[in-house]
Amino acid sequence: MKTFTYRNFESRVDVSFSCFSGKNGVDEYHMVLHPLKPAGIDVQLEWLKSAYTDTLASIGVGEGTAVLRRFFCSDLANQADVLEKEAFSDFSGKGSHCAVSWICQPPGHTAKISLWAYHVCDRKGPLSRESDGNSVSIRRGRLTHHWIAGVNCPGGESSYEQTRDILDTYGLYLKEKGMVLAENVVRTWFFVKNIDGNYRGFVNARKEYFAANGLTEKTHYLASTGVEGSHVDTGAKVTLDAYAISGLEPCQVNFLSAPENLSSTYVYGVTFERGTAVSYRDRKHVIISGTASIDKNGSILYRGDVLKQLDRTVENIEALLRHAGAELKNMGILIAYVRDPSDYDIIREKMREKFPGSPVITCIASVCRPGWLVEVEGIAVMPNSDEALPAF
Repeated sequence: MKTFTYRNFESRVDVSFSCFSGKNGVDEYHMVLHPLKPAGIDVQLEWLKSAYTDTLASIGVGEGTAVLRRFFCSDLANQADVLEKEAFSDFSGKGSHCAVSWICQPPGHTAKISLWAYHVCDRKGPLSRESDGNSVSIRRGRLTHHWIAGVNCPGGESSYEQTRDILDTYGLYLKEKGMVLAENVVRTWFFVKNIDGNYRGFVNARKEYFAANGLTEKTHYLASTGVEGSHVDTGAKVTLDAYAISGLEPCQVNFLSAPENLSSTYVYGVTFERGTAVSYRDRKHVIISGTASIDKNGSILYRGDVLKQLDRTVENIEALLRHAGAELKNMGILIAYVRDPSDYDIIREKMREKFPGSPVITCIASVCRPGWLVEVEGIAVMPNSDEALPAF
């Protein structure tokens, strides 16, 4: 994994990206772009677009390699009109041909908007893809990778009802693509508006739906993050982004645990995997779910001390990575969620110290238990060698 950091466009945008080059001729890029100077949303979006275009040109990657662009916004309800005017950031997918995700999770005091972009570049030729609104499917030999963003069903009155409707809607999407939840879904993000008030309804609905679809503590769950975040539709209490793979073989998937460091999630009533490793012929993806300062009994550690909580969080991530044979240096993208806005600067600084050069998004978002002051998730990519597995 190679990482790069620099300032672009007259030092107005901080740019960092990682690159994994596989033996089969496919490169993966994770890019993070963050405005450094105050300006209106229209100006900062133009800065991001220019820096993004320049970065792609400098590394010789075309925009047609984009798979996902997620925009972290400070006030989405008042910024959506600007975002939808540009194909680069339009949530409907018109002209972008990739999954575009908008989420209201403020990315820092100088930035109204930050960007995480994921690109896959096949040196042998263009990607085979189908895009439909807020989803994209990338065909890669025996496998097809499906990304979808912004699934929400605001008609329900409660987070419980909305979550059930979202999962029903996503289930229909999976069925149309010849997939099922338990066998094909690799990663979910649930963004919960007013998470302190709406989390329990979301958790109960997910647990019931999972049990009805073959996901229990005796089988497995899915890598996931459940965190504060709101959609442009102010009636939406829950929003889903997700990643699934059709053609995925059971031997490719390993669910991660580190019982000496942190408990299984069902110990405190929630239903997700701590992490998931997916192996391919020449690489392995290690997907780390939202991870916080927790011990092997499920208890919160270092209440009230955000820096000690961050240290413990990183220790827990290291333990999960070890289960997959990976290290912190393999992390291609990290997202840190900070509960208290006054902790933003110190956590952003410490994340840069702990992961020098790596793409890191730091945003303001409460996590699922009020005592947790910071949560971190990420994706690692590392070499693998197994000719019996499908190519990525």
